Amino acid sequence: MPPAPDPSTPPIPAFANPGSGRGQEAADAISADARFELRDAGPSGLADAIRDEVKRGTRRVLVAGGDGTIATAAAAACETGVELAVLPAGTLNHFARDNGIPTELAEALELAATGTARGVDLGFVNDRPFLNTSSVGAYVGFVRMRDRMERWMGYRMASFLSGLRMTARLRSFDVQVRVEGKVRSYRTALVFIGVGERETRFPTFGGRVENGRAGLHVIAVHGKAVARLTALGIAAAARGLKVVSRTPHLDAFLVDECTIAMPRRIAYLAIDGETTRIPAPFHYRLERGAMKLVAPPPEEKGASG
Repeated sequence: MPPAPDPSTPPIPAFANPGSGRGQEAADAISADARFELRDAGPSGLADAIRDEVKRGTRRVLVAGGDGTIATAAAAACETGVELAVLPAGTLNHFARDNGIPTELAEALELAATGTARGVDLGFVNDRPFLNTSSVGAYVGFVRMRDRMERWMGYRMASFLSGLRMTARLRSFDVQVRVEGKVRSYRTALVFIGVGERETRFPTFGGRVENGRAGLHVIAVHGKAVARLTALGIAAAARGLKVVSRTPHLDAFLVDECTIAMPRRIAYLAIDGETTRIPAPFHYRLERGAMKLVAPPPEEKGASG
């Protein structure tokens, strides 16, 4: 049973996405905890609902959902300065795991009610914030295909079949990446941008490096042969980022900003596992401490959950 709330402290406004992986379970857990008050923001009103709470003087909100829902909340949180507490209720919950937020609902609620907030870095692409990763190229096609298949089968099976199909039809495109004032041109199937240092090896390619360096990790892959890319990833794991940045097939940079010029004026890109279509070029930047997140101190990450 959750502890009884302090009668002098108003309940923390909470929002849940019932369509996420554990959305209904999360909503039930919030409703059973008197320290929170579950609100209905509707299917597309989350950011506005958070802004309204801030106008009322609210200092902290709780949002339950997956990375897509949390990214929407983050846009309002970094704009208003409100403290954001997270109840992981999605399929993968990368952002919560990376920041040491427990995936067990009761533990996450305890942290949301009693924990302190700390600044976390966010990435921005054309001024739109993202929590984890963004990419152009092959992964965008994978996500769009997975989303279509997921209507008829589960997330994991849709991901598996989409991955198989994409490996058979990878296509390269011409792209220019401006990093630290220098323009590099690539014929590539994938450009990947992660918040914080990322793994460059398979099968953990793209995952956050534990205690890694801050920055935007830009990885540009040359060519379209899957076997070659896999071999390069394994070599990168053995020899590290400095060698990866010198290979003619895989370039990696850790920067605070970069710009990607695309062949088309309007192009698709993936942001935190979802796809969108926005005007190119894509300007990426890192904003350090952009959002106040209720989370354990960095040295305590992984202690629970």
